[in-house]
Amino acid sequence: MQAANRYTNIAIALHWIVALGIVINVTLAGLWPHMLPDDAVRPAIDTHKSIGITILGLAVLRVLWRFGHRPPPMPTTYQKWEIAAAHWAHVLLYLILFLQPLTGWIMDSAYKDAALHPMHYFGTFEFPRIAWIQSLPQPLKEQIHSGFGKVHEYTAYVLYVLLTAHIGGALKHQVLDREPEIQRMLPS
Repeated sequence: MQAANRYTNIAIALHWIVALGIVINVTLAGLWPHMLPDDAVRPAIDTHKSIGITILGLAVLRVLWRFGHRPPPMPTTYQKWEIAAAHWAHVLLYLILFLQPLTGWIMDSAYKDAALHPMHYFGTFEFPRIAWIQSLPQPLKEQIHSGFGKVHEYTAYVLYVLLTAHIGGALKHQVLDREPEIQRMLPS
């Protein structure tokens, strides 16, 4: 495959690292807490938070990288609606890469027992919570925690739909259309 039809190595690395982080976080938040013994829930939640903050940092890097490095053009065989759908799916995925960690951080900062459960970034340094949220009166913090918790949850459902469409679209082009779509995002 020609280099002009491939993403840059940095874009590819960021894509797959973020994808792995999303898969791990979905597993930690959606599946395991209900199956873990009580003493393992807090470490799973802390790992979920650490990965979320990492994804936020990587999302910033992805956007900055993309400003300076245009993605390769879509194959000319794609329909206009497919190109438009891919564009908007990517826009929404980028938006969610910011929304999920930010809503989680806000929700965590408003948690009533936040002071009793400091968050340590992958078990190392204490990651700060948003100070102005922590200083709010408790009833307001509870509303913020609940409201942003719902946004975090519903945005996750949108993420699942977008990921399904993203992966489905790539597989459709690869398998049915016989375009080397997946190779554009594989390490060389």
